[in-house]
Amino acid sequence: MPQPFKEWKVLPHGTLTAIDDNMLTVTGDIPMPVGNLKRRMTVVRLQDGRLVVFSAIALDEDEMRALEDFGVPAFLIVPSDHHRLDAKTWKDRYPAIQVITPRGSREKVEEAVAVDATRADFGDPDVVLLTVPGTHEHEAALEVRRPNGTTLILNDIVGNIRDASGFGGWLLKMMGFAGDEPHVPLPIKMAVIDSKAALAAQLRRWAELPTIKRIVVSHGSVIDEDPRGALRKLAVSLD
Repeated sequence: MPQPFKEWKVLPHGTLTAIDDNMLTVTGDIPMPVGNLKRRMTVVRLQDGRLVVFSAIALDEDEMRALEDFGVPAFLIVPSDHHRLDAKTWKDRYPAIQVITPRGSREKVEEAVAVDATRADFGDPDVVLLTVPGTHEHEAALEVRRPNGTTLILNDIVGNIRDASGFGGWLLKMMGFAGDEPHVPLPIKMAVIDSKAALAAQLRRWAELPTIKRIVVSHGSVIDEDPRGALRKLAVSLD
C-alpha cells in the first residue's frame, strides 16, 4: 500500500452514487505494483444533516462539492489502519471533523493523523458504529437502518472482488483478495482475525437482522442479493 498522503491527492475514481436514502458511495483505484486495487468510500447522512464518512477517498473538486451539498462532513471513520491513506488530508480540509478508528488500529492511524476517539455516538439511533469482534479490535463497521431496510457497511473482513482480470487480477485471486463470491480474504484471516468463532458469531447475528438489505464492502461490489445467506456462508467458512 502507498504511504498515507500528506497533501490532497486525487487518484482515479468514479462518481458519488446514491445506494439508499441519505447514503452515497463511490469507488476509486489505488495503484499497486501490478494493476490497481479498487476501494470504496461510503457516506451516511445523519438526521441533522451531518455526514459520517467511512474510509475516505480524496475526490476531485466537482465530486467534493457534490458531497458538501449533501451535508456537513462531521465524522471520519478510519475503519482500520490499512485505510488511512487519505485521512490526514481530509482532516486538513475539514479541521472540525472527528477522526474515529477502532482501538486496535489507533496507534498506526495516529502515525498519519490525530485520532479523536475509538467509539462514537452520532446522535442518531439509526446509525451505529461498532468494532467487529474477533479482529484484534482492528476493524470497524456501521449498521445503518432506513425505512426500507438495513445496510451493513464493512471494511476488510469481507471481500467481493469478482471482476479482477489480467495478471493483476490473477495475483489478487492467488493472494485471496478476489474470488467468485463474497469471502473472508485469506490475508485478513491470517493477519487480522484473532478469533474466528467470535467473528462467525457476529456474522450470524447480522444474518438474523430482520431488515438486512445489503452489505457494502471496502473492496468489491455491494452484496445485495441474499445478504442474509451470504453472511451465513461467510460464518460457515470460519467454522
